This record gives sequence, C-alpha cells and structure tokens, in this order.
Amino acid sequence: MKKFANTKTALFAALALATFALTGCNGKDGDGKKEEGELEALFAVNTYKTKAGNLDEYLEFGGDVAAVSSVAALPDMTGKISRVMVNVGQMVKKNQVLAYVDASRPGMDYSASPVKAPISGRVISFIPTIGTMVSQASVIAEIADTDELEIKVSVAERFVSRISLGQTAVVTFDAYPGVEFKARVFEVSPVLDQASRTMSVKLKINPPDKRIKAGMYARVRLITESIKDAIVVPASAIITREGSPYLFVISSQKNGDTPAKVRLCAVEQGILVDNKTEITKGLIAGDEIVVKGQNLLNDGASVNIVAVQE
Repeated sequence: MKKFANTKTALFAALALATFALTGCNGKDGDGKKEEGELEALFAVNTYKTKAGNLDEYLEFGGDVAAVSSVAALPDMTGKISRVMVNVGQMVKKNQVLAYVDASRPGMDYSASPVKAPISGRVISFIPTIGTMVSQASVIAEIADTDELEIKVSVAERFVSRISLGQTAVVTFDAYPGVEFKARVFEVSPVLDQASRTMSVKLKINPPDKRIKAGMYARVRLITESIKDAIVVPASAIITREGSPYLFVISSQKNGDTPAKVRLCAVEQGILVDNKTEITKGLIAGDEIVVKGQNLLNDGASVNIVAVQE
C-alpha cells in the first residue's frame, strides 16, 4: 500500500512539472500571439525605381541600300567593246568616256564610238569586257551618286495605315554590330504592288554616313508612335488578380528592425514594346515597384529588398 502511495505522489509531481514547463513557453507575459507576430513571413524581392521617359512603338522591316539617283550608260551603236576606260568604283564626270564600241564589219571600217557617262557620279557596275558584243539596248555601265543613299523597304498591306511621310527610324547593319543609324521616311508609294500586296517606302540616312554603302542590307525599326514622359515598367512585373493588372509598390522602407512593406496597386496599361509596358494610371515617377518575387506577395506584406534594378 505504501508503494502505491509513493507511485501516486510521483505521478502528481510529474504532471505539475509538465504544467509549469508548458506555462513557461509563453514567456514572462504569457502572450502566445506576440510570439506568432515575431515570426511574420519576410519575402526576398528585387525592385525597380520608375522614372519618366520616352517609349517608341515601331514596326520592323528589312531593306536594301541604293543610290537615290542611278543612271544606265548605253552605246549609240551595235558593235564590239574595243576599249575600256574606267573601273568599277571609279568617280567619273558627266560626258566622260567610259568605253569605246567598234561597229566595223568585214569590208566596212568605222571609227570607234564612245560611250559617255550620262551623269557625274561613281561607277557602281560595269558589265562588258573587251570583245563583248553589245547593242543599243545593252547597259554598258551604271553611274550613281553614292553620296546620297536611300533605303528601300516593302511594307505589308496590313501595316499601310501606320506609315506616313516624315516618320523616323533606327537602322542597323551587320557590318557595324551595335551601331544605330537614324533615318527618315521621304517617299511613300501611293499604290501597292498587286503581286506582293506591299507598298514601297524609301528612307534617307540622316545625317549621311560614309560607312554605309550601296547594296548593304538594312534592318529598319520604323517608329510609328512615340510617347513622351511615359512611366514604363518591365511587363513581367505586372500580376493579374481577378482579371485586372496590379503592381506591388514599396509603401515603406526598412527602418531599423522594421522591414520594408508593400502595397497592392491597381494600374492601367498603355502600349507594350519589347517587354516594356506603359503605365497610364496608378503610378508616378519615382515609385519603387517589385519586379521579382511579386507572385507570392499580398497587400501589406513585409519584404527584404535584395537588389534595386536600373
């Protein structure tokens, strides 16, 4: 009986010790909720500080560089090329002799007939060689003013309404990677080619650049709409909640042990260019938005700003 009493006393002592231990986990104030607050989730994010800038919407085309003025030189009579006076790439003046054509036949001798340059410029092609038989319809040479070049592009019918005189463009060439040249539309065809359903558009490099040669292939970004002082953000920063676009904006910066906070901000979008979106309503220049890590956030969430993107 004494053994049972000792066992019972030991059991009560163990229960009392366990109760004390459980009471002690809540700290001195015994406030379990406070402990939960201290374990609030903290999300790592990257941010971007918005600013006002220009956003250009554009169409992209391929085109060929050619001389604005190019004229073919033709012989006055049928015969054989007897002398060649110029080379391709050579500068010539108007009426300068390019070649001679000998129209002589067996039993009939004629003086060689000169083929003259119709304009001043550079010889960009010279087809025949000595002994070549030519007629009055044969092109002996092509003379062009290579100081004034143009870019010819063909615009598909669906884009015709977005093309107009005076539009600016950014042009690049494989020969000069990373270099951008400015150009402007100076001629728009009033009709479309019935076979290809395209419209011919011509642009001039402005200002002219000696590095650009006739015959080069140009990649043209034609500016169709330019928005000044636009608030532009990475398109990936926008999240969709209940079918509407939102951004997370830093509402308060970190202060001591208090982490930075975010607020959920409804926005309205404008044009989208190269994964950059214009924000027409909901942001002002200088707002810092979350661009990475935003998908897990809710309004009022605490964040740790890992990096600020430029």
